[in-house]
Amino acid sequence: MTPTPRSPRLTAIWTLVGLVLLTLNLRAAITGVPPVLGDLRDELGLTGVQTSLLTALPELCLGIFSALAPVLARRLGTETAITLALVVITGGLLLRIAGGRPALFTGTVLAAAGMATGNVLVPAVVKRVFPGRVGLLTGLSMMLLSVGGAAAAGLAVPLDQLGGRQLALGFWAVPSVLAALVWGPLALAGRPPRRTGVTTAEPGRETRTEHRPEHGPEGTLLRSPLAWSVTVFMGLTSLMFYTLTSWLPQLLRDSGFAPATAGTMNSVIIVIGIPLGFVVPVLAARLHDQRPLVLAVAALMVAGLVGLLLAPEAGWLWVAIFGVGTGSAFPIALTLLNLRSSDATVTARLSGMAQSGGYLVAAFGPLAFGVLNSATGGWEAPIWLLLVLVVPELGCGLLAARPGFVRPRRAGRLIGSDA
Repeated sequence: MTPTPRSPRLTAIWTLVGLVLLTLNLRAAITGVPPVLGDLRDELGLTGVQTSLLTALPELCLGIFSALAPVLARRLGTETAITLALVVITGGLLLRIAGGRPALFTGTVLAAAGMATGNVLVPAVVKRVFPGRVGLLTGLSMMLLSVGGAAAAGLAVPLDQLGGRQLALGFWAVPSVLAALVWGPLALAGRPPRRTGVTTAEPGRETRTEHRPEHGPEGTLLRSPLAWSVTVFMGLTSLMFYTLTSWLPQLLRDSGFAPATAGTMNSVIIVIGIPLGFVVPVLAARLHDQRPLVLAVAALMVAGLVGLLLAPEAGWLWVAIFGVGTGSAFPIALTLLNLRSSDATVTARLSGMAQSGGYLVAAFGPLAFGVLNSATGGWEAPIWLLLVLVVPELGCGLLAARPGFVRPRRAGRLIGSDA
């Protein structure tokens, strides 16, 4: 049965199913590549530079295309934009198995563009359809993001052994097609009227006006200090996570841990984040002031980084601390997108701004960490860099966690309130 505005309860249930399927598809195209990267390099003859570019490309694309998602939602409607994003993800995944390096890189860009759009619009859908369940639905989305990413990483090698890189890379087109089929009816049911400035209603029919406000309020968030605080906090929390998970195995190996043990320790950070991704948004949404959570995250990061400097042999302890710290920080940042927005329109715009800036910042973290290690021949300077970055992360996090809403600005004046 296709959901329509005549059955709002069914539409909400259908949307919830769509959110589950969507979030399961927002990491698989990225995490499924590293486990088979060696086979891809050998089969396609990738150079070292090309291999490095392939690993960095998804995060760069997430940063670039996240800024376009709110524009796409305003023009087409949120449901249509999500459906299109899922179609693009599917096309990118299939293109990657078409053969050749150009197809691999082009398909990666397309898949990342679709994922960026989905990432940005999930909070907006939660805010509009489930305004009373923001914490619960954000937590569910975070948990499913981690589950989808972990499943793709874990199944990559078995799928590669079963059917080669075509199966390993193309398998995840199946759930993306399924998700698109669920969102398609929502897109058709939620299409805004063709004529602007006219609100239509029929007897017995609930008027759909959700897409109309997506054209407003007008104004920019780029002049909002609160919006920038959310953006910087999200960027630095992402940078910490991606930098640690990229370089911690090598750091631990250099500290005396066996390669297999170092790899297991790195995966522990991700595993710890799965339950926290569900619990932390629920807790954050129930609190009037989220600053205590930000303070706790900063304290954990400082403790873990100082521990690595002074006693790297106690690696398991620092890994557990990092798992709790990074596993809580990003869910807090994602929840703040809803808590600092007055409506779904602002949520989409703030999400686009924060995720675009955040992923671009995060993409340079592993690079800077590696360059410092190569330049100094040790890990002390890179760790000190992360310790220094905890300061702006904490400062912007405290500003972002204060109660209030972002306020768009137009022609030198404010729209809405920031308190």
